[in-house]
Amino acid sequence: MKKRVLMFGWELPPHNSGGLGIACYGLSKALTEKKREIIFVLPKKLENTDSDFLKIVDPGVSYKRTYKFNSPLYPYVTERKYNSTFFNLQEVYGNNLLEEVLRYAEFGAVVAEEEEFDVIHAHDWLSFGAGINAKRKSGKPLVAHIHATEFDRGGGEGVNDIVYRLEKDGMEQADKVIAVSNFTKNIIVKHYGISPEKIEVVHNGVDSSGEASVFSLPHKIKEEGKKLVLFVGRLTLQKGPDYFLKAAKKICAYSDDIYFVISGSGEMEQFLIEETAKERLSDRIIFTGFLRGTELKEIYRMADLFVMPSVSEPFGITPLESLVNGTPVLISKQSGVSEVISHALKVDFWNVDDMADKILAALSYNSLSHCLVEHGRKEAVEATWNNAAKKCINIYDAL
Repeated sequence: MKKRVLMFGWELPPHNSGGLGIACYGLSKALTEKKREIIFVLPKKLENTDSDFLKIVDPGVSYKRTYKFNSPLYPYVTERKYNSTFFNLQEVYGNNLLEEVLRYAEFGAVVAEEEEFDVIHAHDWLSFGAGINAKRKSGKPLVAHIHATEFDRGGGEGVNDIVYRLEKDGMEQADKVIAVSNFTKNIIVKHYGISPEKIEVVHNGVDSSGEASVFSLPHKIKEEGKKLVLFVGRLTLQKGPDYFLKAAKKICAYSDDIYFVISGSGEMEQFLIEETAKERLSDRIIFTGFLRGTELKEIYRMADLFVMPSVSEPFGITPLESLVNGTPVLISKQSGVSEVISHALKVDFWNVDDMADKILAALSYNSLSHCLVEHGRKEAVEATWNNAAKKCINIYDAL
């Protein structure tokens, strides 16, 4: 039985900028509850740059031990963004993103030499090198967990060859590969040449506990009987916020009683704001910025419909979060979560007319909306991190 897991990741809440941190937290918490000890390693820029890492033991969290590697790496960073942000830190950090990833990889061997563990679990490409080096140092089996591939992140705009090769090497060196959906598994088999027998599908879960607090977004729209349609996610090509905006434009031309909320941040934010102004929709579309915790739960509960129009979504936790908060969902067919939820409206991300029609249908027919919520919520609640943890434990034990 594999009891101690050395886990390499990018982020953990509350300092997360996307779904990966939530997934790592939910899975690690569930594994810990099943008596697996997690040694979690993540890149984090620290004020004290004299040491390569800081070891923290905090009984207030679900992790037995957390290493914080002294690095400016963070989720969803790109080569251009790294170089423009950290060009003046090259005496401390790597000259470019690749050097920093390789520096993190070397740190994997350091941790492996210091710790006792039974299996290594690495999340996505930034941490695969660390996982590989930990495997070489310890001889322990490696699990590569794929939350997104370069084919997803590119949003159809091409792939970064360096990132692709790092992903491929991580999957080839791993003893087992975990994909968050069959959708992602198919991409791995087709584009990376990994044997289907080596890949296990472990769907993400959702935390359905906790109450929301009063959110500061004006309630006047709801009080006047207007409808709210919600988008939550990173504002990137992959997530399809531009398609959401196109559908909103069509609906605004049809009805004056429907408003749209875009919650998130990312490189497309300025473009979306400018397009909203250009189309004279500023009074109908609300930008909230990045939300988390109780504020995010509150906006889910205020909405009449949640829309996830992703171009390529390996899984997609946000529809599950929406459903457990009582709001029906419309999701892209190009998503892994569509394998888990059958009681949801589904569209091809590019079919803006169909998207607009189904948004109007969900807002117009109460019986449809109630059916989607009642049955969709049951499906969402059944998608637990406990189930994901069980599958991971079976993978560990089989190794």
